[in-house]
Amino acid sequence: MAFSIIGDDTCQFIAPTPLPDPYWIAVSPQAAALLGIPLGPKQLPLDPAWLAVLAGNALEAGGHQFLKPMATAYSGHQFGHWAGQLGDGRAFLLGELNHQELQLKGAGMTRYSRMGDGRAVLRSSVREFLCSEAMHALGIPTTRALSLVGSKQPVRRETVETAAVCSRLAPSFIRIGHFEHYAANGLHARLQELAAYLIEAHYPECQSSSTPYLALFKAISTRNAERVAQWQAVGFCHGVLNSDNISALGLTMDYGPFGFLDHTALDHICNHTDSGGRYAYHRQPKIMHWNMACLANAMVPLIEIESPGEDAADILRAALGTFPPEYEARWLALFRGKLGLQTNVPEDIDLIEALLQLMHANRADFTTVFRSLSTVQKKEFNLNWRDQFLDRAAADSWLMQYRERLALESNSDAERALQMNSVNPKFILRNHLAQHAIEMAQEDDFTEVNRLHLILSRPFDEQPEFEQYALAPLPDQVVTDLSCSS
Repeated sequence: MAFSIIGDDTCQFIAPTPLPDPYWIAVSPQAAALLGIPLGPKQLPLDPAWLAVLAGNALEAGGHQFLKPMATAYSGHQFGHWAGQLGDGRAFLLGELNHQELQLKGAGMTRYSRMGDGRAVLRSSVREFLCSEAMHALGIPTTRALSLVGSKQPVRRETVETAAVCSRLAPSFIRIGHFEHYAANGLHARLQELAAYLIEAHYPECQSSSTPYLALFKAISTRNAERVAQWQAVGFCHGVLNSDNISALGLTMDYGPFGFLDHTALDHICNHTDSGGRYAYHRQPKIMHWNMACLANAMVPLIEIESPGEDAADILRAALGTFPPEYEARWLALFRGKLGLQTNVPEDIDLIEALLQLMHANRADFTTVFRSLSTVQKKEFNLNWRDQFLDRAAADSWLMQYRERLALESNSDAERALQMNSVNPKFILRNHLAQHAIEMAQEDDFTEVNRLHLILSRPFDEQPEFEQYALAPLPDQVVTDLSCSS
């Protein structure tokens, strides 16, 4: 975080707490390449100095010194309620390499730990490592995961588990919660500093605007509208869309009780502690819009400085109103692509929504339905595709409408299939796959973690040798007990 945040009101300079007897679990060579760190052949690095740094046990490796690790303060709304000050309760920002911030998650207590122990458990760390890199491979902007380091140190959650540290990368870890914290505490100078840094480092297009702060708000809102549309298009449920978990860069971040839709339920709740379904799949766009309203409220002091004599709230309210149409346009474009439609026909939205409702009513597998649509041809009726639905008559009816729509497209069946398979993944991080990898890792066998990482790095490829990893879970494999506990 390159802007000046020295002071008790914004951060704590503190070194991580050493992790006893750390060992490698997994490393992402693709993420390491972002930093220019040579991490050895294949999956696991050979340099013990980097193991020490990424476990939180040292601050120097490979000629790099991390002199001022820190934890930052932020605030936010959790499940719709103001929670006040939060902050990096177990995350340590080590520094910046190659324009990427390096952060350790689970590396000990800070002043923001709020009675927590500052540790992360192996279970949640495996999930974060795998999903961060899987989302990147899907083409969805996200924080990255560099490595996963384990230890036999016991950590108590619902049961006693073992500790792990996941090292994360991002151009910046600034959250909506940072804006909220500075605004709520009257730190207007810090707020200006934060906005100026973001504009200079990450939103340079805003510099030419006559109202750069307003332009910044619009840009952050647009990125997050696009991001939630991308989540919907792959059936991703975040699980905890609190305002402090929303990136100011529009990245997917803070992987907790997430889940991809298997047997499609548009009202699916992936976090069992979300009893009211606030963060259910179909509500994610509205919740992201709500979070942008939180950002707007925090930026009122900036707009008052920028546009004196005008009603800052009215200005931001008007800007906030662009979120729904931006989201809807991006959502429609993505789902048109998933159906292989290159031309724009007004009735396409009805066709898409009819398919989603058909999938919901039949609990058809989200990923498989869209992937297999590439086998549908303009002039031949596909009996195999409709077998994914219990209500075959309804599936046949929709398929007939779809084939009529395809007749309006000029590309061939083969050309369309190629395009569709480049946007409809075959492989996603299904919860039962992650759970199996976790259970093996808890027995000190990390082969499945690394195998999943390899498979998910190529989600659009056929990979016939891993066909079983593309299958929906059987009834006894469905994972239903995900929560915020980690």
